[in-house]
Amino acid sequence: MRTFSIALRNLLRNRRRSLATLLAMIIGMNAILLFGGFSGNVIFAMQTAYVQRSGHFQIQAKDYFLYGSGDPAAYGIADYQRIVDVVRNDAVLKPMLAVVTPKLSLGGIAGNFAAGVSKTVIAGGVVVDEQNTMLLWDDYGVSYSNPLALTGSRPDAAVIGTGVARTLQLCGPLKVPNCREFAPKTVAGAKSAPDDIQALSALEATSAPAASETRIEMLAASDHGVPNVTALNVVKAENQGLKEFDDIFMVMHLAQAQRLIFGDTAPKVTAIQVQLKHTAQMPAARARLEQLLSSLKGAPLEIQDYETLSPIYGQTVQFFDSVFGFISVLIGVIVLFTVGNTMSMAVVERTSEIGTLRAIGLRRSGIRRLFVCEGVLLGSIGALMGVLVALLIAYLINHSGITWTPPGYVYEYPLMVRVWGSPHLVIGSSIGLMVVAVISAWWPANRAARLAIVDALRHV
Repeated sequence: MRTFSIALRNLLRNRRRSLATLLAMIIGMNAILLFGGFSGNVIFAMQTAYVQRSGHFQIQAKDYFLYGSGDPAAYGIADYQRIVDVVRNDAVLKPMLAVVTPKLSLGGIAGNFAAGVSKTVIAGGVVVDEQNTMLLWDDYGVSYSNPLALTGSRPDAAVIGTGVARTLQLCGPLKVPNCREFAPKTVAGAKSAPDDIQALSALEATSAPAASETRIEMLAASDHGVPNVTALNVVKAENQGLKEFDDIFMVMHLAQAQRLIFGDTAPKVTAIQVQLKHTAQMPAARARLEQLLSSLKGAPLEIQDYETLSPIYGQTVQFFDSVFGFISVLIGVIVLFTVGNTMSMAVVERTSEIGTLRAIGLRRSGIRRLFVCEGVLLGSIGALMGVLVALLIAYLINHSGITWTPPGYVYEYPLMVRVWGSPHLVIGSSIGLMVVAVISAWWPANRAARLAIVDALRHV
């Protein structure tokens, strides 16, 4: 304690230089914490979005992830309801589960034959109430999701991307912004769809469809490889953020999608989505799911997590980690030279004092320990002040009302910096700053300890 007391008094000798050094450390600490808090919040927001849409895991037929997107009938899960019940009622998994729900993904051609246009789309059939429950998942307090537009809609309802709506010339009825109206390509007296399309649609309809400005026809290949058509009533066009996705997006009720692909035969799904209460439960839940699936008879199944299903998530995490590492190294180098320069100047100014201390019996290790303690104090005070200032700035940012639109998103979100809720970030950055300060002080301290007593005493 006496050594730290002396070290503190030595720092107070030249307050201006010590304050300048602390200011550099505080600014560096704030840069690390604020960027780390911002990137951490973005990653949590991305994880939340993917988990809300696809769950933590998807149970799929083997090789569906690689080859099955264009052939849902061949890679469908036939006895999916039994698997859903087994997962839901498992004694080990039940406390971890939030939602277990089936989904059918399919591709096809959506046509607005009244306007003479059609568009290739990738559609999904979902259980709306269960999907809405999935959208409530918010493990990190960053969710801004709204219920599906299919909520409370008729069985033939569908939602499409705004890019699909523009191509199908449904801008007016669906109130799509920034959309140019086109004159219909059909001539007077033309039918709303070709005879063969109307015949197929009539076979699928349980009743005569009512005329609607937003009615479209969906053409897809059935499980027998022959084309099948169903009539859909588009209730809303939603921007999906990414243009490539927005130009092909469609979602409908699961039963409607199953009738389109499987007709009167036994329905299947392409995935069973499993959403957990907490992401930290994924290792235990995956191990148990693998045990359950291995005990079930039937077609082989596999488990895909949300990171595999959405590779951009892992790429974004790697990008932010790289930038954070670069910033940390840069700040570390600045602090290293700043503290090293401060300690070197202190050694030069106190050379005679060092000689006197050595002459009265203080060992080299004592001199070295004295200057290292000054570095420890600078690092500790700089880390503490940096954390406090960063918490204050983060609080002001989080309550400022500033919004931004993340890449791949549609709506503006509040700009958030997660510092208070990131103990690993705060503790790791503080320890890192203190280590750099100690390393910075070690070289000047070692040089001071090696000074010859006679040379030090006659230094002016």
